Amino acid sequence: MRIGMMIGYAGGFDQAVAEIVDYEKAGLDMAVVPEAYSFDAVSQLGFIAARTQRLQLASGIMQIYTRTPTLTAMTAAGLDYVSGGRFNLGLGASGPQVIEGFHGVPYDAPLGRTREIVEICRKVWRREVVVHHGKHYRLPLDTPLAKPLKLINTPVRERIPVILAAVGPKNVELAAEIAEGWQPLFFYPEKSGDVWKSSLDAGLAKRQPGLGPLDIMVNAPLAVSDDDPLLDGYRAQLALYIGGMGAREKNFSNDVARRYGFEKEAALIQELYLSGRKAEAIAAVPEDLVRHTSLVGPKSYIADRIAAYRAAGVTTLQVTMLAPTHAERVRAIETLRAIVS
Repeated sequence: MRIGMMIGYAGGFDQAVAEIVDYEKAGLDMAVVPEAYSFDAVSQLGFIAARTQRLQLASGIMQIYTRTPTLTAMTAAGLDYVSGGRFNLGLGASGPQVIEGFHGVPYDAPLGRTREIVEICRKVWRREVVVHHGKHYRLPLDTPLAKPLKLINTPVRERIPVILAAVGPKNVELAAEIAEGWQPLFFYPEKSGDVWKSSLDAGLAKRQPGLGPLDIMVNAPLAVSDDDPLLDGYRAQLALYIGGMGAREKNFSNDVARRYGFEKEAALIQELYLSGRKAEAIAAVPEDLVRHTSLVGPKSYIADRIAAYRAAGVTTLQVTMLAPTHAERVRAIETLRAIVS
């Protein structure tokens, strides 16, 4: 099981990168940089590549609507080059509020677009002359001056690992079919089979053997501590995602909570959050959901939770550090490394 770390976009990036060399020595395997409507992930990933030697790097996630398919491929190849073959391309659809509101492009056909983008990226990385006549993308265009081209540079690798962030049944099926990795939202190991197994099985049945086993990459806050207040920030994050991320009619996080069996709680959290009663929404987040989607407790408790993640097929843990000091965070990575090794 690999250990990754989410590098937040809300602040403290410089400090996190300054500390990341110590995490690398402590056993960290991957650094993941998100991209919402924040600073772009690409420049920050390049910065991390220059400061590290062994760490795998991943975008978590680059949105499929914000770059053309070939620019996505070029960017991934560039990051793979400057990191010496350590980059993983995390892709996802995001949601209509970000895509239509911040980027001003239609949020349409996420499944079809994702499939075509991955196909085009792999053609670019193989340095094929890129010709693609799909439903959503056509390369080259049928214009007088358009001509098919191939990437000038030779990529470090002709197959950069693709990670698809997906939670809906069809999206998860697609990830299991065409991607090297799959990243869901707050992963509840004991309930994951009820929510995602049928989609994963359907996708894996169509998967090409050359892709290898599907890397299941899940996020979880981490602290080796009995200090329950450390979970307060995570509880607030769950309330934000379940209650306020997206619109009332289209909130993917709320859907996941409902599918876990928290239908009434998810509805209440959303109602409270959207009416401005955020403290009440946070208090309404079920303790069961907080505890079973996090890694906060003494070493023995974390070891038990890791066993549950393993049983659910998890192969990469992407942790968010909760401990207040750098020394405690380094020790947490060392402890986790010892447990998963």
